[in-house]
Amino acid sequence: MESNTALAPFYTEASHPASDGAREPAARDAADLLVDALAALGVEYVFGVPGGAIEPLYNALARSARRGGPQAVVARNEQGAAYMADGYARETGRIGVCIATSGPGATNLITGVACAYDNNVPMLVITGQPPIKNFGKGALQESSCTGINTMAMFRPCTRYNSLVSHVEQLPTKLFNALMQAQRAPSGPSHLSIPVDILREPLPDDMETPDFAGLLRRAPAMVDLPAVRQLARLLFSARQPVWLIGDGCGDAANELMQLVQLTDGSFITTPDGKGFINPRHPRYRGVFGFGGHASAAELLSSEPDLVIALGTGFGEFNSGGWSAALLNSRLVHVDDSDENLMRSQMARLHVRGHIKSVCEQLMTLLAPSQNGPEGQLLPFMHPQTARQAYEAMVDSPQAIHSDSAPVKPQRLLATLSERCPPQTRFVADAGNSAAWAVHYLAPHDQRARMPGGAYLPAGKERRTRSSSWLRVTMDFAPMGWAIGSAVGIAMANRRCPVVCLTGDGSYLMNGQEITVAAELGLPVLYVVLNDGALGMVKHGQRLAGAEPIGFQLPKVDFAMMAAAMGIPGHVIRSPKDLDALDFDALLSRQGPTLLDIRIDGEEVPPMNLRMKTLGTAR
Repeated sequence: MESNTALAPFYTEASHPASDGAREPAARDAADLLVDALAALGVEYVFGVPGGAIEPLYNALARSARRGGPQAVVARNEQGAAYMADGYARETGRIGVCIATSGPGATNLITGVACAYDNNVPMLVITGQPPIKNFGKGALQESSCTGINTMAMFRPCTRYNSLVSHVEQLPTKLFNALMQAQRAPSGPSHLSIPVDILREPLPDDMETPDFAGLLRRAPAMVDLPAVRQLARLLFSARQPVWLIGDGCGDAANELMQLVQLTDGSFITTPDGKGFINPRHPRYRGVFGFGGHASAAELLSSEPDLVIALGTGFGEFNSGGWSAALLNSRLVHVDDSDENLMRSQMARLHVRGHIKSVCEQLMTLLAPSQNGPEGQLLPFMHPQTARQAYEAMVDSPQAIHSDSAPVKPQRLLATLSERCPPQTRFVADAGNSAAWAVHYLAPHDQRARMPGGAYLPAGKERRTRSSSWLRVTMDFAPMGWAIGSAVGIAMANRRCPVVCLTGDGSYLMNGQEITVAAELGLPVLYVVLNDGALGMVKHGQRLAGAEPIGFQLPKVDFAMMAAAMGIPGHVIRSPKDLDALDFDALLSRQGPTLLDIRIDGEEVPPMNLRMKTLGTAR
């Protein structure tokens, strides 16, 4: 739905009569102020689970929905609501919002909030409290400092964390929470609001911030002397290497031009892969978890300059803090001091908005307006690109295997070829992410021009959030992708969503598929079913550890889906897989589940994880 962000703060209840017998309040209350602020920011959906301590906020959302403003999406578990808000934020670039009642509702959110914190996803988290007058009396589900202190629990995994004890505090604390969530490094902000404060009428003389105006992104700040120093390094570098991280979404076009201007090559972090075409002629693969030997070999060849952009060098993104990357040849570009602090060995730090830094570099390196534009590399012929990518991956023969059960490599190759170019893939923690990062390579991620011609490299139409592959890195909870897929699909109805998840993850959070069914979302849930916690099983084998705790029961997930009114298919062989009509599955107004019986003996590309755990043999 389209939200009317210009008018939302000025709605009056009198001009929008209630329906279905609901009584509209005579005056706006604190919950209305909160919802109006979200409308001003263009937020369309609020994900959560209702409860008594948060009821006034749901009342405000019901009123908002009737007038075309933000509306509630009910998850099956608050953890799922946080994952949905995460997916929504990643797809839209706006803030994701999740809400929960006090006590266990709040604590159920924490894993999803921690995931957003460690992956720098902007989020507003609202939790309820019993009436403030009942604090310290043993009130039901009290979550303040005199109860089960959820404020203390949220403190380590939020950018802002506060209890609203008086309605007059709400405008200022809400503004601060929204600002902290969206500034670099972005992440979740948490407000805990007692139920009596939420329903309190707003004073007539209360001043409220211009949320839309004041929170508008400030002009991009760039350290120009450092940019000029980087330009001088690039002028003298021989075939530099560019490392593209997950903070580069809106700079992907400029980066492709810089790669060519500098006669360089580029690699990506696992969570940066979704911003580029993996069949680009200058691409050398993923470095880090699930990555490619070609990327590691490129860094091991000791290039004279490596420019890393938009990454914090966590374990998965740095190849286990590889010395081939983290050394004096490194230049680190980022708008977050928190990220820059992790590369103290770098030759140069360049602070600034990454797109703006890239634009300044292009001006310095190619001052003529005709510089890069007329010299852009054409994309490789599809057949040549396919061969080049297959040469990059491990076990290329498995991509073409017709043996049963289905090899994961064959599954990922089929999804790459059969899903339309605009598909959003989201891969769950564990083996699903490893397989996707290494093998997924959509056959065409370029925009088409009239007549079927392709846009040249660096000319793709992109937005900050246009990632075709989403994985979660530093804090990687199982089941994240299941809820995140719902949030992505809610944010962008034009693009089908494919959720890659394991049977272990699905048994944790699979109930969220019913939200996609209720809302008619085109999400294809692909369950890699091998009857095991696959990363645990293979990790134990690779480490020579005791084989314990990885077994899962044999489950027919298609039958589970059918019990929920959702079509499902059991895929036992590549022949079954090839027979699927993916166009029909991905255009259906509702989810479909594929129970893929995969070959559980295939070892995922997880050696990096074993190395950093110190258990590699």
